[in-house]
Amino acid sequence: MSSAFFRPALFGLILLGTASGCDNSVDQVIPDPEATPAGWSLVWADEFDGTTLDDSKWTLQLGDGCPNLCGWGNNELQVYTPDNYTVADGLLTITAREEGEGAYTSTRMTTDGKADWTYGRFEIKAKLPETQGLWPAIWMFFSEDTYGGWAASGEIDIMENIGSRPDEVFGTLHYGAPFPGNVFSGDEFQLAAGTFADDFFVFALEWEEGEIRWYVNNVLYQTQTSDDWYTTGSDDPAAPFDHAFHMILNVAVGGNLPGPPDATTVFPQSMQVDYVRVYKRDA
Repeated sequence: MSSAFFRPALFGLILLGTASGCDNSVDQVIPDPEATPAGWSLVWADEFDGTTLDDSKWTLQLGDGCPNLCGWGNNELQVYTPDNYTVADGLLTITAREEGEGAYTSTRMTTDGKADWTYGRFEIKAKLPETQGLWPAIWMFFSEDTYGGWAASGEIDIMENIGSRPDEVFGTLHYGAPFPGNVFSGDEFQLAAGTFADDFFVFALEWEEGEIRWYVNNVLYQTQTSDDWYTTGSDDPAAPFDHAFHMILNVAVGGNLPGPPDATTVFPQSMQVDYVRVYKRDA
């Protein structure tokens, strides 16, 4: 990471969301995974077809964040290790485990230094864990602190989930000034029935100049525009979401958002990823 950052608790997200909310009246059908979305061309993908992580695409981020970012800036409880993921049967599986009372491990991986993008459609098909104290996330972080430290240079959360709310995911933007002057805006999507642990869902984000859109199974549930965000590092209305960001996949344990595991928590828990695909808008 180019600078330390702190991701605040988002328990007020439902009230602070800038979009109009969920539309669960729309049939929630997973799109054909072989179909290229209209107007977009595939430029990067990982289908996880092998038996090892492709180190030309991903780097593991290990440890507990110390000494510079203990708890990864969120009071997370896990240590990230190279032993908490597998690639098999066309799936990436990231597993959070309890290693002893109050000791937890998981995995976090990033495309930083290997792939980043300015604008595009980002599509991830995944199945989420379900238990108190888990925090799976698919998100994007700035590759250069063009506009200053977090969150002046931005953060794009494609999908986050609280394990104790298995029927709900949310998307968020972080921006404004460097911490503690950072702010955020976002909205949530709630299933009409079932949970995100029941099956695979396609989480997608379409990011274009001045506009970012979030989808679950191709159902649009949130749009934010440059009228909604800003940075103290530039007067350009598109900033800070007009420079390169890389992708991060992780499953955190505890932290400011979900709270710690408790007596109801069941380990191990896994997030499974079928694919990650990145598209560019056709000229």
